[in-house]
Amino acid sequence: MALSETERMLAGYGLTTAEFTYHMPDHAHVLNVFIWQDYDLAPDHPRLFKFIEFWQREIDGPLHSVRFSHRREISAGEWRNVVGEFRLH
Repeated sequence: MALSETERMLAGYGLTTAEFTYHMPDHAHVLNVFIWQDYDLAPDHPRLFKFIEFWQREIDGPLHSVRFSHRREISAGEWRNVVGEFRLH
């Protein structure tokens, strides 16, 4: 069963954004940029590296460089499960 986004964030996943700069297949001297985002685990970034391997194996445009950043959206200490609510008049 797949985890929801909230469950992934509580498990330590954060949003990883990567900027792929690559050579155009038909014009090797021309560079283009592709932006990729997914929830991933730092510091190993298995989803990012799996995508890089896919790119190198399947995409015709050779990579020039990859820049990425990672931000944890929430941690277990910042999240509370609220079971009740009090209302004051």
